[in-house]
Amino acid sequence: MAHISLDDAATLAEASYDIGRIVSPKLVKSCPHRDVQAYVLEGGILLLPGSNTVRDYLRYNLRPLRLGNKRLHLKDGGSEKGASGTFWHQGFLAYAKVIYDWLDTENLKPDTIIGHSLGAAAAQILSKSYAAPAIGFAAPRPKLVNGPVKHDKLCLLINRNDDLVPTLPSGFHHMGVTKLLVPPPRNWFSSHKMSSYKTTTAAAQKSGALPKAWP
Repeated sequence: MAHISLDDAATLAEASYDIGRIVSPKLVKSCPHRDVQAYVLEGGILLLPGSNTVRDYLRYNLRPLRLGNKRLHLKDGGSEKGASGTFWHQGFLAYAKVIYDWLDTENLKPDTIIGHSLGAAAAQILSKSYAAPAIGFAAPRPKLVNGPVKHDKLCLLINRNDDLVPTLPSGFHHMGVTKLLVPPPRNWFSSHKMSSYKTTTAAAQKSGALPKAWP
């Protein structure tokens, strides 16, 4: 099973918003879907950026998307059963399915999944689909059922207690191991940024609150 350092995962997640910055590992494929950002890097790394601010997440994240000719809303409480048999938030599942179908077309299967924000929601779903380890930063809650599911142990979520996004949507739950970190006081609207998570992750590793690598 693939292992990746949390430092590397945070660095890649931050750089995913400007994919041209990533020189190594080399970019292999980019998802062509207009509304979905996903990248496959050498070493079987699936990299999934999302919105970089709380404000963008709340205002734009799922609201403008039309996946399967349906406008999706974060506030929607609807859930759908995924291929794995687990019930997920319908918006996050639809987003993850675009990535899954794209990878299937490309005959690719990830060994490691890294995501931030909306990408971290999809990472949880795809971790179960592929039985692949995943690291999610600022992760929303995609799972309807409370309690563990198959492959739960493969997913690590790193959230901050000053970030609103990991508390959403209400009535849903995280998958896997969740680490809730207490960062130094920061501006509320910058707490969701991947750059803030990178700093908090490094400090948490230094204090022993996070491991050096996953899984």
